[in-house]
Order: sequence, then structure tokens, then C-alpha cells
Amino acid sequence: MDIEARRDLELLEAVEANSRVTQRSLATRLGIALGLTNVYLKRLVRKGYIKCVNVQSNRITYLITPRGIAEKARLTYEFMDYSLHLYGEVRQHLRGVLRDCAASNQRVAIYGRGEAAELAYLSLKEYGLEPVAVFDADGGHRFLGIPVRPIGEHDQVTFDLMIVATLESSGEKVAALIKDGVPPDKLFPLRREVAPKRKTAAADIDNGQAATGTNGK
Repeated sequence: MDIEARRDLELLEAVEANSRVTQRSLATRLGIALGLTNVYLKRLVRKGYIKCVNVQSNRITYLITPRGIAEKARLTYEFMDYSLHLYGEVRQHLRGVLRDCAASNQRVAIYGRGEAAELAYLSLKEYGLEPVAVFDADGGHRFLGIPVRPIGEHDQVTFDLMIVATLESSGEKVAALIKDGVPPDKLFPLRREVAPKRKTAAADIDNGQAATGTNGK
């Protein structure tokens, strides 16, 4: 499920739950800029999934339409199917490394405290392992009864592996953790990062010739 479909689903859910929702609150919910939220809303209006009603000169109410309800149901089913496949993929990805960790008594830490971290925790428990620590950007929280430590304290805990618990692309988080001083060889993203295919040298030459309008003669 691509990011645009996810955002459409979240917007439709929000509008159905509260017709008086504001663009600013929607932007906060989606974690995107206010202007981009406006673009998404206009697109949903054009598709006939929601409609705008001016209840006052300075206030707009958003209403989900019958087409919008049908689209939300379709996207919900798509998201559930996507989630089931994703969770299965992540669990399989984890099993291999955790099996080795259990066999060699390695110490495993978790970075994160959301749903992905819960999945990592349950996978650890399958192999009789307990996380030696749970980290996040900042501390002061609890995760399944475990105190969450700020990532700045990672050097105060001995661990062999840190699971980067996110179901989204983990590239930025991994880069940030390395910047915080976590050894790269100890980081284990929940999801495999798919590297972009590298063009062959011949393709590079062909592209360069096409850009310059030459054919090598």
C-alpha cells in the first residue's frame, strides 16, 4: 500500500469521525505540511469522496460522501491485507537473526516503542529472550512495563544488537542512530531495505548520449 493511499485512508477516517476537523489538525495527524494537506483534501473533493460545506464565512465542514465511504472500505481492506503480508515478512526477517542471538546468548535492545516495537518484543519472547533495554529519541516513558531510555544512554548498556523497530523505511532512523554513536554493525532494521537498481555502464553511456543528442559517431 503506497503512502498516498495510506493518507487518503487516514483523511477519510478523520472526516467521517469528525466533520468539523480542521486542516491544521489533519496536517498534525498525518505529519505533513498544512499546504500538502490542502492538496490532498482538494484531490478527495475532486474525486467525489468528500465535500466541503460552508457553515460560516470563516469555517468549512467536511462531509464524507457515499462514494467516500465505499472508497474508505476498499482502502481499509487493502491496508489490512498489506499489514498481514508486512507483519509476516517482518516476523520471518526477525526469526533468522533472533535464532542466532538465542543460540549464542547475545543481548538484544529495541529502539522504538510503537506497534513495530511490540512486534519485535513478541518475536524476542518466542526465543526466550528479553530486551536488555528499550530506547527511543527521548526517555521518560514505559513500554510494556519496561522503562524507556533516551538513545543518548546507549553507551551505558551492553548490547550486541539493536532492533530498529519501525515498519516504515528505516534509512533515516538508522542514519540518526549512527550519528548518535550507535555502532552500525549492531543495528538491525525490522524491514529489509531494497537498494535501487544500479544502471549498467552501457546504460549510463546511452543515457549520456541521449541527453547530449549524440550517438557516439
